[in-house]
Amino acid sequence: MKLPVIKQLTQFIEENDSDYITETIEVLEALTEVPSLKDEELDVIGELISNMYGALEVHKMVKEGKDKKEALNDFMKRVLGAIDK
Repeated sequence: MKLPVIKQLTQFIEENDSDYITETIEVLEALTEVPSLKDEELDVIGELISNMYGALEVHKMVKEGKDKKEALNDFMKRVLGAIDK
């Protein structure tokens, strides 16, 4: 996951609507079913999907009242904590 990408996607959600991200995730997930995709291509799609889910999670925290910067930092701490385990 890339914090700058999640930050940009979170900004997009604030300016538009989270439905755009949710629908994009659905399209990308459908693309993963293409049998001719190479592993590298699947990795890129997976990275995009995970960043979008991250942005949705950060947006949810902001809607619940958390400061945007704090929400981003808390989310990344959770991700890094999960990786360390």
